[in-house]
Amino acid sequence: MVTEPSNEQPDVRGSGANDRAPIVAIEDLFVEYKVKNPAGRGKSIARAVDGVNLALYPGETLAIVGESGSGKTSIANAVMRLIDASSGRIIFDGVDLVPLRGKELRKVRPRLQMIFQDPFESLDPRMTVMDTVVEPLVINDIGDSDAHRRELGLAALQRAGLTPADRIARRFTHELSGGQRQRVAIAAAMILEPSVVVADEPVSMLDVSLRAGILRLMADMRDRLGVAYLFITHDLSLAWMFADRIAVVYLGRVVEEGSPVELINNPQHPYTKALVSVIPVPETSAVTNRTVLTGEIPNPTAIPGGCRFHPRCPLYRERGEPAGCRTDDPALVQISIESVHSAACHFVAKVP
Repeated sequence: MVTEPSNEQPDVRGSGANDRAPIVAIEDLFVEYKVKNPAGRGKSIARAVDGVNLALYPGETLAIVGESGSGKTSIANAVMRLIDASSGRIIFDGVDLVPLRGKELRKVRPRLQMIFQDPFESLDPRMTVMDTVVEPLVINDIGDSDAHRRELGLAALQRAGLTPADRIARRFTHELSGGQRQRVAIAAAMILEPSVVVADEPVSMLDVSLRAGILRLMADMRDRLGVAYLFITHDLSLAWMFADRIAVVYLGRVVEEGSPVELINNPQHPYTKALVSVIPVPETSAVTNRTVLTGEIPNPTAIPGGCRFHPRCPLYRERGEPAGCRTDDPALVQISIESVHSAACHFVAKVP
């Protein structure tokens, strides 16, 4: 059983206080795409997000974890309004983002920022670092003058650990390392002091040696500014280290949610158990009780009936392939009285 992060993965979780109203409430969210059929005739509907409910509280980090194709990035893009939700609500500080357009949407954007996965793609190589960092100020007409905006930009670079800031500010992004580029992206996202930052795999493109520094920077920003993170990752060990709560998603649906300690030490859904079983444990070289899932996530245009995980589920096979797993879609139910730990599996015992 894993109980503590390794020395190479420092614990940078926040306070996780959630005794207030959520800053973001995702309610019954659906995101669908039209995709071409393989035969080239007509189109099918892919349900990338299939009825998700989540809450993010001020100053909290909520990690959304799952394999590629699970729908986690579609959730992030819907929250950012980079794509349109098919139905449902995304309540940001009391305002539903889903119907907003034009001027009304632009009003809320300064408080809702995003850090993208690939700093090589997300930054414009034609712009200097200073131009990149102050661009949000220019777009939102913040700052008394160019000199004032430059002052704010230098301060943002300093906070992001890019020193000497005045020298870094004159460079173009192609002159920076991958870690420096991601720090520039973080500085640009934080310069408006947003309430919520959506971080989509923010360290997955970086060398392992750089990841801890970027996560420490994000944690420092969270503690200093009180920002809440929606942290998207395929790496459960990163979520365990960085998040206050974890939501495990599979094929567009949340299948388990709880604190990092609960999900790592007492996973309830078979999918979560499989993800936990392959987390590296540096204290031992033994490989025991590892569950390697066969196959890939099914096509979202043809979601399996019943429990969507049953075609890959080890527990389904161990229990003799019960018919209920193929016919009944399990609801997400609370399984702990002491905490908000829930799972969507026919074989878990819910709170009476």
